[in-house]
Amino acid sequence: MNALLVMLLGATFGAGLVLSGMTDPAYIRGFLDVTGDWRPELAFVMAGALALSLPFFQLIQPKMAKPIFSEQFSMPLATQIDARLLVGAVIFGVGWTVSGYCPGPGVASFAYLEPKAFGFVAAMLVGFKIADWFAPAK
Repeated sequence: MNALLVMLLGATFGAGLVLSGMTDPAYIRGFLDVTGDWRPELAFVMAGALALSLPFFQLIQPKMAKPIFSEQFSMPLATQIDARLLVGAVIFGVGWTVSGYCPGPGVASFAYLEPKAFGFVAAMLVGFKIADWFAPAK
């Protein structure tokens, strides 16, 4: 049952990405180009996502002992802004701007069988591995 629910929720998320235009790299670049031909429509998509998630994270999640489909919450505990965070944010932003994809829409774009999506996800996985090499040992 869990696997079926996860697949259904993933498909719903992917459909939302497609309907909102998040899987179209040209559309994303238009949103990021604030000094040129800016396309502000995706700001409404992001505002809608915040409107749905903010109540959960601020009101519901703190009252839950554990998630419904997991044994524990997996929330970041770091509060310090350090060089590692800033470098990672810059790399993420450059990758998003150059490719027009961020991780979720990049994976959802597999449905189009677009070679650029496959290249993006391959590069993303390589980046994950490189980040693991630089991660501090726990």
